[in-house]
Amino acid sequence: MSSAEKPLAGQRALVTGANSGIGAGIARALAAAGAKVLINYISKPEVAESMVEEIRSTGGEAMAYRADVSQEDQVKAMFGAMFDAWGSIDILVNNAGLQRDAAFADMTLDQWNLVMNVNLTGQFLCTREAAREFLRRGVVPELSCAAGKVLCISSVHDIIPWAGHVNYATSKGGVLMFMKSVAQELAHQKIRVNGISPGAIKTPINRAAWETPEAEAELIELIPYERVGNVEDIAKAAVWLASDASDYVTGTTLYVDGGMTLYPGFREGG
Repeated sequence: MSSAEKPLAGQRALVTGANSGIGAGIARALAAAGAKVLINYISKPEVAESMVEEIRSTGGEAMAYRADVSQEDQVKAMFGAMFDAWGSIDILVNNAGLQRDAAFADMTLDQWNLVMNVNLTGQFLCTREAAREFLRRGVVPELSCAAGKVLCISSVHDIIPWAGHVNYATSKGGVLMFMKSVAQELAHQKIRVNGISPGAIKTPINRAAWETPEAEAELIELIPYERVGNVEDIAKAAVWLASDASDYVTGTTLYVDGGMTLYPGFREGG
C-alpha cells in the first residue's frame, strides 16, 4: 500500500478501552492505517488477544495490556511495557469510559467517584504519561509533523445535559475542558490534542436504545441525519485526527453525531 493508504505507517498508538465498541473500532482502523497498536483492556482478555491475532493476521502489529486507567501505577506500567516493546508512543486515544446511572437524588458517592475516576482521571493519567514522552522525544519528521497526537473520546453529553446520568455528563464536560486546556498548553511544543464526541453509536453499552425497530425509530427522532451511527464513523474520524492530514487542528472537538447537537426539536417547534 502507498503512504496515502497507510498514513500512520511506523507510528505507535495506545488505545484505552480498546477491546469493545468504539475503542475496538478505532484500534482496528489505526492498525489498518499502518500503526502499531496497544489494545488496553480491563476485562475479557480473550477478546483483546483475539484482536491482536486479527491485526497480526493482516500484517499489522499489536499487543494487549490489562490496566485500569484510573490507577496511576497501572498506567505507568502499561506505558513502560509499550516503550519496552516499541521504544516510544506517537498516538494516544483516551477511549476508556463507563456509566453508572441513577436518579440524581439516589446517586451514591461510589457511583459518582467511579465514573469520574475512569472517565476523567483516566484521561489525565494517560495523557500525562504520553505528553512526558512526546516532550522527551520531540518531533520525528519521518513519522509525523507533530511530536505527538492525543485524542480524547468524549460524548455529545459534554454539551447536552442528560438527566439520570449526571455523573457521566459531568465527566464528559470535564473531558471537553481538559482537552482544550492541555491543547493550549502543549501546542507550541508540537503536541496536538483533540476530542471526538460521538452521538448515538451502535455499541454494546447502549444496545437497548437501538436493538429493536421501535427503539431505533424513537432514537432517530433525536438525530437530524436520520440514522444511528456505527463505530466505523468514529474510527474514520480518529484516523484523520491522528494523521498529518489534520496537522493544523488542535484543541478542537469533532462532533460525529448526525446532527444530534443541533437541537432537532427546534427544527419545527422553535
